[in-house]
Amino acid sequence: MNAHVEQLEFQAEARQLLDLMVHSIYSNKDSFLRELISNASDALDKLRIEAFRDKDLDVDTTDLHIKIEVDTDARTLTVRDNGIGMTRAEVVDLIGTLAKSGTAELREQLRAARNAAASQELIGQFGIGFYSTFMAADKVELLTRKAGESAATRWESSGEGTYTIASVDDAPQGTAVTLHLKPADAEDELHDYTSQAKIKDLVKKYSDFIAWPIRMDVERRRPPENEGGDEVVTTETETLNSMKALWARPTDEVSDEEYQEFYKHIAHAWDEPLEIIPMKAEGTFEYQALLFIPSHAPFDLFNRDTTGIQLYVKRVFIMDDCDQLMPDYLRFIKGVVDAQDMSLNVSREILQQDRQVKAIRRRLTKKVLSTVKDLQSERPEDYRALWAQFGRVLKEGLLSDFDNQDTLLRICSFASTRSEEQTATLAEYVERMKDGQKQIFYATGESRQQLLKSPHLEAFKAKGYEVLLLTDPVDEVWVGTISEFDGKPLQSVARGEVDLDSEEETNTAEREEQEKEFAGLLTWLQQTLADHVKEVRLSTRLTESPACLVTDTFGITPALARIYQASGQEVPVGKRTLELNPNHPLVTGLRRAHDDRGEEPALIETAELLYGTALLAEGGTPDDPAKFAALLAERLARTV
Repeated sequence: MNAHVEQLEFQAEARQLLDLMVHSIYSNKDSFLRELISNASDALDKLRIEAFRDKDLDVDTTDLHIKIEVDTDARTLTVRDNGIGMTRAEVVDLIGTLAKSGTAELREQLRAARNAAASQELIGQFGIGFYSTFMAADKVELLTRKAGESAATRWESSGEGTYTIASVDDAPQGTAVTLHLKPADAEDELHDYTSQAKIKDLVKKYSDFIAWPIRMDVERRRPPENEGGDEVVTTETETLNSMKALWARPTDEVSDEEYQEFYKHIAHAWDEPLEIIPMKAEGTFEYQALLFIPSHAPFDLFNRDTTGIQLYVKRVFIMDDCDQLMPDYLRFIKGVVDAQDMSLNVSREILQQDRQVKAIRRRLTKKVLSTVKDLQSERPEDYRALWAQFGRVLKEGLLSDFDNQDTLLRICSFASTRSEEQTATLAEYVERMKDGQKQIFYATGESRQQLLKSPHLEAFKAKGYEVLLLTDPVDEVWVGTISEFDGKPLQSVARGEVDLDSEEETNTAEREEQEKEFAGLLTWLQQTLADHVKEVRLSTRLTESPACLVTDTFGITPALARIYQASGQEVPVGKRTLELNPNHPLVTGLRRAHDDRGEEPALIETAELLYGTALLAEGGTPDDPAKFAALLAERLARTV
């Protein structure tokens, strides 16, 4: 008996995405079966966990499985499981909407995907495989009952903007998804999914490693027992997958294709892994692990709440996204850890913080980092691809993983003034340092283009010094905590005082003369701009610009302060030093004007403009933009 039947509309974003997927995104229509089997496997995993957690849950877990049913006459295909099931509210939330994955940015990326490979990468990253069923079906029905509950829910849709949902009685525990299949179309690569041979082929190809049995009733035909008799047809239930734990098999017995398909299954991805990392530890802590470095960053890379490690204990699935086994900065690593024993709390979901967990985490981390280091030395092209996708996240480890900080410093690479295309490791930079150079110079900012135009770089470029160009927000933070590499101090081109002249180039008498000539102007500017700067001095880092602002060696830069403020921390920025280029016409002209008519009010306006242009040159904003604009407009008007 049906009750409480509703017709609802898909969430707008889900409707648009559904249309894109059915008509233009997926190139491999076979993928729908893999997605349904993966969902069913997840449901069985969750039921097993819930049964461990809730001893009063009235469920039978002795024969958890996935069943594929084909009706050739009705042209339907059903994927059924006896797993956790869903409530009515969960059906609406998980299927009627895109839940967490529905965003305008996702839709734009899907629309922008020009080729099949790019499209598949996007689809795999968002966990929305259920919608792929509409590539193969004119109508999809879902019948589900949550474990431990009596009410069931039926969901139906033809994928054209609306769906119906109803409460039903007498449904088995778990979920069944029935596809009313479209006609086979070889030209459109839409196969006949009522073919048992095709189903067996797809399960073997995509889902052989699923831990639960995938069953199907298969017809067996035998010759007639008597001459002239009829062919004997029997039906047998066949398990289609091997259920072998891929991580437990010797590596020489596993093909690259099997590893790739396993990666795609656990990562919900369509790209191939950049590197495969099998591990086996024996002794005090016994475990096996199979880790993957993806070749493309997922959409939610900067979401710290997601990790990619599945935890098993003695082949029993415990949890997805086990963040205790991998540090945040390696959250892009996907894989499985299967321990022989592990401390779990009563719910068997949360790991106890014991030394075993910490030991496994340390070993996994060191193995991943050593693998990246091997890529760097042995497969530089793959390393560069990895760094382009995950470098920003890896650098987060410089702030949190002090045990591996030196290793991380050595595998990091950075843009520099030496090459627009190639990055440089710190070791490569040190190897190229000029004779007599004692420091590793770097600049931080929002973009390479901005930094190359910065006044702070002028003398470094003029004298041929290589400067690292650090443009990720995390760079502003880690350079404040790490002071040197291999005994070479890290020096910001915008901090403290710098002197790039060699002993032969230094003209002490000339410098002393300049200090005397500009002494009056420096004192006056320091008094005039006292609200903005702590000191005014002559610069050795400027060759083209009239002025720049310099942060103290251990001071907080405005950019770093903005990062702290964005995270809710108010950090005061101290006054900085204004450096003047003694050879710039504006500065020399200002000196002469001050010597001749030091009390003239217009000179104060010039000082304000000089300070404001120094802020603008580094990408900052004048303290009072309206006042600065008015002063500039007035000064320009005088020249017209």
